[in-house]
Amino acid sequence: MGLFQKFRAGLQKTHSRLAHELKRIVTRSRKLDAAAVEELEAALIAADLGLATTGRIVAAVKRNYETQGPAGTDVFAIAQTEVVESLSAERGELQRAPQGLTVVSIVGVNGTGKTTTAAKLAHWVGTRGHPAVLAACDTFRAAAIEQLKLWGQRLQVPVVAGGYGSDPAAVAHDGVVAAQARQATYLFIDTAGRLHTKQNLMQELQKLHRVVGRKLPGAPHEVLLVLDATTGMNALNQAREFNKAVPLSGLIVTKLDGTSKGGMVVAIQNELHLPVKFIGLGEQPADLQPFDPAEFAAALLAE
Repeated sequence: MGLFQKFRAGLQKTHSRLAHELKRIVTRSRKLDAAAVEELEAALIAADLGLATTGRIVAAVKRNYETQGPAGTDVFAIAQTEVVESLSAERGELQRAPQGLTVVSIVGVNGTGKTTTAAKLAHWVGTRGHPAVLAACDTFRAAAIEQLKLWGQRLQVPVVAGGYGSDPAAVAHDGVVAAQARQATYLFIDTAGRLHTKQNLMQELQKLHRVVGRKLPGAPHEVLLVLDATTGMNALNQAREFNKAVPLSGLIVTKLDGTSKGGMVVAIQNELHLPVKFIGLGEQPADLQPFDPAEFAAALLAE
């Protein structure tokens, strides 16, 4: 399956609902009256595209109606263009350190899929010739270490782990040592899930990053927040608070295949100016895909 097909399949729920609403509004209203504009806004907001992007799309549709008339106005094409423009402002490639090891810290609240995402990222860079190591720094959640070890065995990626209740910062430190000894290109740190409102847990995460930075100056080179797409705009609050505590370099959005609120990707990137680097479109290792604004917009808003 090609990348566009993966995007299309993963965003099916969001696309079906949004496309149905847009078609209904456009076919019923041959002139864009106030009621039609209101319905168009409601449909876009319901897909969690956010107020800023919704406003831009509606303004562009109005302009087109005024100059081209209903026959020359393709709401789907206009919406796609606006979404691509708003998403393309931020660069989304996974960073590389200028030399040596690149450390990537994976953070987020409980249940977003951080552990599987860390493993899938290690697999993704591995298939591109960049060996990776995983550090099991979630030393609190039951079975978290075993889960990461199982993924490591499945994907043939080394896993550095301590015992339950051990200091996550010490495990991260050992991860850097092991990854350097193996001459790995990447170290992916799987951190414990933590509520963005828990100050003590945020301080623990800051400590982990300080320890890693002392061992390897400049690390972590990436701090990626994993967000669950099914939570919709609630994810925006998580992103805001995490970004205050540990400055983020990017986002990974998972479970897009299970939501009708896939537009939240656009809203969050718009507000925080953080690039979406990867999106999760299923359970398999290859279902974590680099984010492509044009492919995403086409899958979201194809007629």
